[in-house]
Amino acid sequence: MHTAVIQRLIGLLLMLFSTTLLPPIVIDLLYQEDAGRAFYFSFLLLFVVGLLLFIPVRKQRGDLRLRDGFMVVVLFWSVLGIAGALPLMLYESLAISFTDAVFESVSGLTTTGATVLSGLDVLPHSILFYRQELQWLGGMGIIVLAVAIMPMLGIGGMQLYRAETPGPVKDNKLTPRIAETAKALWYIYLGLTLACFAGYWLAGMSVFDAIGHSFSTVSIGGFSTHDASLGYFDNPWVEFVAILFMFLGGINFALHFAAMRHFNLINYLRDSEFKMYATGLLIISVISVSYLYVNSVVPEFGQAVRQGVFHAVSIATTTGFTLSEFSLWPVFVPVMLLFASFVGGCAGSTGGGMKVIRVLLLIKQGQREMMRLIHPNAQVVVKLGRQPVSDRVINAVWGFFAAYVGIFVVMMLLLMLTGNDQVTAFSAVAATINNLGPGLGDVSANYASLGVFDKWVLCFSMLLGRLEVFTLLVLFMPAFWRK
Repeated sequence: MHTAVIQRLIGLLLMLFSTTLLPPIVIDLLYQEDAGRAFYFSFLLLFVVGLLLFIPVRKQRGDLRLRDGFMVVVLFWSVLGIAGALPLMLYESLAISFTDAVFESVSGLTTTGATVLSGLDVLPHSILFYRQELQWLGGMGIIVLAVAIMPMLGIGGMQLYRAETPGPVKDNKLTPRIAETAKALWYIYLGLTLACFAGYWLAGMSVFDAIGHSFSTVSIGGFSTHDASLGYFDNPWVEFVAILFMFLGGINFALHFAAMRHFNLINYLRDSEFKMYATGLLIISVISVSYLYVNSVVPEFGQAVRQGVFHAVSIATTTGFTLSEFSLWPVFVPVMLLFASFVGGCAGSTGGGMKVIRVLLLIKQGQREMMRLIHPNAQVVVKLGRQPVSDRVINAVWGFFAAYVGIFVVMMLLLMLTGNDQVTAFSAVAATINNLGPGLGDVSANYASLGVFDKWVLCFSMLLGRLEVFTLLVLFMPAFWRK
């Protein structure tokens, strides 16, 4: 393992991250509030620590191996979770513990959207902006941004890209060079963010709220600048913009790239994963609206459509915005939406969950096994569209599913061990490992009531979900450390 190269890269990335604390300082000056010092001292501390890591190994060059890539990704997200907590701890008026600050930081960076904070409407604008910024950086992955500049640093980036990029097939690049691929992803991400900002602003949001919510919408994050989330605005146009960009954020960015390059939308309609994603959201929306209206949970049909469609898209894409306390609805709809978050967004999107393509492959593999029972000697091939899928990919999907379920059960039992009820434990783990945010039971509003041990378990759960389980679990394999 190239320890010196890894140290050099971590130092560079930490210095890079420290610069993201500068915009909140500017915002604090603009609004003349009192949180600027927390960001200023955090910036100095993180920059100096990054510099001290970098200077001793500044002359080290070399390509990262696959193991090095996994190590850098896990180290960076772990270190960044702690580093990102600094401004929250240093701002004394927030009166937040180390555990809560790390939980909030990890939740932001992993685009989970679970929060331990309340009273958002009265917090300084710089703190609110910082939370939204964390989600925006985490959405596409600051590692992918770093990959774009690695050729200039003398470090190859393919290993990091494989470790960071979500989905079962990670070797497909949009462009011949990995740095160009990372740039293409960020151009698309930035373009969607700007379009989302414009939509929110035209719908009636203030510039500050439009920027903040565009960050957390395109990143499928779910943090808001208000305790009532998007329900604060009570504006159907705001909700429409949110639904549109949550939907777009949950689509494989490779499809966005192809559509923009060829000025043709046909690639969306030809993609099996997209068709299942769009169809699933439509079915869940129809069921939600029908149930809410027929059972008089929301008596007015127009309101039932607004509430049902919005929450179906928000929860199923693992964004986590809300218009009302959906956890108080009759249990069928909240539980259905929570299960929908297990599917999540498409591979190669900013969404969480197991990813649509994995669920699609599991269904197709199940169909193949039933066909083999009927026709034992038949050669049945699993296909996505017209392309056959190798057994290696199928086995990887089954392995991922087994690990996902096993880890879920263990973490749920750990939360129940500390006294949490079944609904709270189940929904808290589901909401964090799927990078969703809001849960049910005691975590329907926020996670402040949970114990310290519970929050650290859920921090681990959020990292597992963001890093696609195996990227983190592989470090616990003895074979990973053998030379």
